[in-house]
Amino acid sequence: MIQRVNQTVMHSYPGMVALVTVSHEGEKNIMAAGWHTYISYDPPIYGVAIGRERHTYQLVKEAGTFAINFVPFENAAIIQQVGVYSGSEIDKFEKANILFEQGLSTNSPILSDAYIAYECEIIDRNSYGDHDLFVANIVEFYKDQDQFLENGLPNLKKLSIPLYLGRSQYTSVNDKSELIAHKVEE
Repeated sequence: MIQRVNQTVMHSYPGMVALVTVSHEGEKNIMAAGWHTYISYDPPIYGVAIGRERHTYQLVKEAGTFAINFVPFENAAIIQQVGVYSGSEIDKFEKANILFEQGLSTNSPILSDAYIAYECEIIDRNSYGDHDLFVANIVEFYKDQDQFLENGLPNLKKLSIPLYLGRSQYTSVNDKSELIAHKVEE
């Protein structure tokens, strides 16, 4: 039975983790972000919450751009690693041997292993508690077509999607996951 407690946070998991990449004045960085979301479909707008103490925060704020990358479950160790180390101390791309291409519009790194990536230009930033929400227009889309079915859904026979559980633990959605399609009667 659910009971009242004084405070509970971090119970929105399991959830997808986005890898936020940025390039500014010759410096590139990458971080794991658990708090991110689509905000609008038309026009395409995406938001990501970044803690003000993070090295990526200042780079994104100054660049005015960033990229959102989603990588398969096989990269869960990289997701964890880029979420633990600080880009102010090491080159996380080099340490984890992360391959990328520079984005066409923002110059933000687009990860070679990503199955989806978005280049984003910031249109708004607001502070909420200990994070700022960066809201951005998606200006470029990247997709590994081989990882998706004709109807646009992920091909779970080819793609295993990581979900973060908390406390450095991950699980996956894949072809062994139970899938249910609910039909709404008209």
